[in-house]
Amino acid sequence: MPTTETNEHKALREAVSALGKRHGRTYDRAQLWSEAAKLGYLGVNLPEEYGGGGGGISELSIVLEELGAAGCPLLMMVVSPAICGTVIARFGTEPQKQTWLPALADGTRTMAFGITEPDAGSNSHRITTTARKDGTDWLLTGRKVFISGVDLADATLIVGRTEDSRTGRLKPCLFIVPRDAPGFTRRQIDMELQAAEKQFELTLDDVRLPADALVGDEDAGLLQLFAGLNPERIMTAAFAIGMGRYALARAIEYARDRTVWDAPIGAHQAIAHPLAQAHIDLELARLMMQKAAYLYDTGDDVGAGEAANMAKYAAGEACVRAVDQSVHTLGGNGLTREFGLASLITAARVARIAPVSREMILNYVSHQTLGLPKSY
Repeated sequence: MPTTETNEHKALREAVSALGKRHGRTYDRAQLWSEAAKLGYLGVNLPEEYGGGGGGISELSIVLEELGAAGCPLLMMVVSPAICGTVIARFGTEPQKQTWLPALADGTRTMAFGITEPDAGSNSHRITTTARKDGTDWLLTGRKVFISGVDLADATLIVGRTEDSRTGRLKPCLFIVPRDAPGFTRRQIDMELQAAEKQFELTLDDVRLPADALVGDEDAGLLQLFAGLNPERIMTAAFAIGMGRYALARAIEYARDRTVWDAPIGAHQAIAHPLAQAHIDLELARLMMQKAAYLYDTGDDVGAGEAANMAKYAAGEACVRAVDQSVHTLGGNGLTREFGLASLITAARVARIAPVSREMILNYVSHQTLGLPKSY
């Protein structure tokens, strides 16, 4: 894989950075989403024949990282073009591609993603949402929790389970559920975390879907699911790295200007060294994220799975440390609304928790990479 960015990637990074700086920390989500779509950034990873930019997750992660570094990340980019757009582009029928991909690319439609459940988390082997055949239709029943942006989305890509006719075992399948489908209801979860994108609990009560609501082959199982989950982890890493960079930039600016005893506080190693360490951690996390995106874009799903999990872990840890150190550098000012860092204390933890916890990533690496036995 390339160890330095191409000129095209550098140009994309500069252009998106300029867009983000025009909107800043007090951005209007709808306005930024619309402008990013018109400039082709939302669909940069989608196929050109369906209105996208013909790039990959490498390019989309640059967009999200730079918007985050400007203080205006768009969380739905993780979901709509990255997860849902990728799954439909790889496995959708031609009518599904024609219906959804151009609209996801130009921002006129969005799609949420529903996998997490109250008792299963994101463990696809424990999902209880089931789909059963009723003639040519499907009936979908179950519950989902912590689903982002359902109120903004035109449909939700729901992970359910169907029975394998050969083995009788349940296997994961993906269904496009329109927001107004009868029996499909949502309840907003009251969160301490304040974000433009709200969180919802979903209930599916015998939601009737036509045969063409199924995305891809009902026997493909985990292959299709992880086609969306690996980009989700990579994009979460981009989200975290951008957030960490934003916080660090505020702290560096403050450390340069804030003077105590005739010297800027940034001249003192107790201030400078932790900020330098935070910068190093973010840069290392970005390298792993770029590796994961490269592997995914070149078709190495197995390699991308390992790298995507590592990138998400590294970025989440680096983000939390960068935010903590940035707030600490500003002292009391770090908790004021003026500097815009206090809200990141909570937001940074999201990258440690979602879409998969750091402990589950450590399980994955210890079992899959190191070959250690499981305790469960």
